Amino acid sequence: MQNIVAGRIAASITEFIELALGTPLDLWLGVENESETERAAREDAARDILADNPDFPDRVSAVAAQAIEAHAPELFNVTLLPARRPSGRRQYRGGVAA
Repeated sequence: MQNIVAGRIAASITEFIELALGTPLDLWLGVENESETERAAREDAARDILADNPDFPDRVSAVAAQAIEAHAPELFNVTLLPARRPSGRRQYRGGVAA
């Protein structure tokens, strides 16, 4: 199955997210061993993008929701367990649990 975003085929999950958001993930997540100057510049750029695109958080949420919906079984590794029957009724003995 191919993931197509804005008419382009995404080669990886990271590329799919970057195409859907229109920005590289490193801008938001940072990169390993970045200097304080690089971090400050990255955060300034991110603030500018958020200021120019007030709907950006909503777009991010929509992309995340679509990814979860499409890949929920793999993301959550959901396994249904068989129903467990109680072995017997427990009697109430009164008192308060400590």
